[in-house]
Amino acid sequence: HPRTNVPCLKSLHEDSSEQSTEYWVNKAQNILAEKLKQTSRRNTNRAKNIILFLGDGMSVQTTTATRAFLGDSSEQVYFDRFPYTGLSKTYAVDKRVPDSASTATAYLSGVKGNYGTIGVNAQVPKYDCDLAADPSTHTESIAKWAQDAGKWTGLVTTARVTHASPAGVYAHTAQRGWEYDAAIEKDGCSATKNVDIARQLVEWPVGKGLRVIMGGGRRNFIDESYSDEEEAEGRRTDGRNLIEEWLEDKREQCVRAKYVWNKEGLNNVDFSDTEYLLGLFASSHCPYHGDLERKNLTDSVPSLSEMTQAAIELLSQSEEGYFLFVEGARIDMAHHVTRAHLSLEETAEFARAVELARNLTSGEDTLIVVTADHSHTMTFNGYPTRGSDIFGLAPANADDDLPYTILSYANGPGFSKTYSSKNGRKDLSDADLDDPSYKYMATVPLES
Repeated sequence: HPRTNVPCLKSLHEDSSEQSTEYWVNKAQNILAEKLKQTSRRNTNRAKNIILFLGDGMSVQTTTATRAFLGDSSEQVYFDRFPYTGLSKTYAVDKRVPDSASTATAYLSGVKGNYGTIGVNAQVPKYDCDLAADPSTHTESIAKWAQDAGKWTGLVTTARVTHASPAGVYAHTAQRGWEYDAAIEKDGCSATKNVDIARQLVEWPVGKGLRVIMGGGRRNFIDESYSDEEEAEGRRTDGRNLIEEWLEDKREQCVRAKYVWNKEGLNNVDFSDTEYLLGLFASSHCPYHGDLERKNLTDSVPSLSEMTQAAIELLSQSEEGYFLFVEGARIDMAHHVTRAHLSLEETAEFARAVELARNLTSGEDTLIVVTADHSHTMTFNGYPTRGSDIFGLAPANADDDLPYTILSYANGPGFSKTYSSKNGRKDLSDADLDDPSYKYMATVPLES
């Protein structure tokens, strides 16, 4: 049983075919034969459409653990099937460990910047009140290149649409947290000279040119004196309602635009009669995917897959093609709080969105790239059997004769679940590892 510390005599996943030499030889030959076919029928077409999927914080360990979560099949995490795999270096200019802001600049514009900055080169340090306002420091994202080529563009995220990764599509700022005007003022800078990220999305050329914007973050678009459709207060202090301003801008351009704030509204959109779509489905970030069902939110908040499908339906109307950015943001957020179960659920949904996109498009004219921006400190421990519950305990106790979890973190808030101030490491025998919000073991105490 995965919750016991007695090693299993047989794997719960035991497959008799895997015990033969012929199984592995034949499997290898089949893989080689398929690779040779891919070489002989190499697609030399120029991509009309590009979809960039970004699993935020989706480390190699995360995808491997998700494979175990889904049943331990090499076919289970859909993008494992893709024909080409590579690695990229995502350090920031000033940090060995980067964040989602500096990495967004790197993979969307090809230029490395400083930690915490978005869409600017390394001349701009974080929190600088002046340099980020200088256009000479701005980098150009692939979204701008696509728009310059006459293509439609869009972004989908489970974070706030003004959060670090999606902001890399359209924004230029010295501080990723400057999502609304008051945040700039709190850091001692001018909200007039430094335009906040929400305003850049609505006012600046690349943001205004996005045909699809979907995710969370309503609070950054409305004043603190307003409440949104779900009675959540805004964060702005300039008296503005940027959602209304976005709609007014589209009316002035005489284009067909829709704003929706829940799943019902998204389902009612007539994509054949819509040229621009703004969907803000939460005051802050969208809920965790697993919580959509656990908290009965499936009728009110669309999933990442559902948002991705809607985006493709709208953008596919472009005769010149499109660029779409899709972020599974909460893979990262769950890792930050050492909630491995939530993170793997997010990764599984992210993989489903990739599969849906591949099924809705053609490999002849649509390039799909799946990547991550950075890793996390989650790792595997012990020697669990193939059939072990990935969220459970390792098959044998540690040298202190106490059990430990198969998954753990090098740092984070899970430290409180791991150590007692008086007695050293805690006994996890009775830990509720079936709880999706359980914080997994961490060695070093950090808030995140």
